[in-house]
Amino acid sequence: MSTLAHNPRITPFLWFDNDAEDAVNFYTSIFPNSRILTSVPNQPDITPSKAKILTIAFELDGVPFTALNGGPNFTFNQAVSFVVHCANQQEIDYYWAHLTADGGSEVACGWLTDKFGLSWQVVPANISELVRRPKAMQALMQMKKLDIATLEEAARE
Repeated sequence: MSTLAHNPRITPFLWFDNDAEDAVNFYTSIFPNSRILTSVPNQPDITPSKAKILTIAFELDGVPFTALNGGPNFTFNQAVSFVVHCANQQEIDYYWAHLTADGGSEVACGWLTDKFGLSWQVVPANISELVRRPKAMQALMQMKKLDIATLEEAARE
């Protein structure tokens, strides 16, 4: 049987310098239903990384990812981000606080960059409906961390 039958066709693959293990531990501690699945040991005489682990397969809230200790050749930028859809303000506050912890930074409009340089959008589950309303979009453009009550109020105007 093909391994495709047991794996999703598309999986995010994240390139880290030498801190993939730290990143995976960080992310799996934040998101529910998350776990480390497997890892492949590094072969330092073949790869540029000095880390003990070459790749780590893991899940964040059931979504599969792979992290690579690939060396310093590439870094993350805001051209790619992961969206965290939140049911309420408490979830937005939780993910925002945890993902910006220990060196992460707030950007704008619900975007942040975590301490590993990965970009995230922490948004209400109904963000697509809210931003269809011009006043809600204007309100969003003034925020860093999103405030659901303010966005919903603006959407009613």
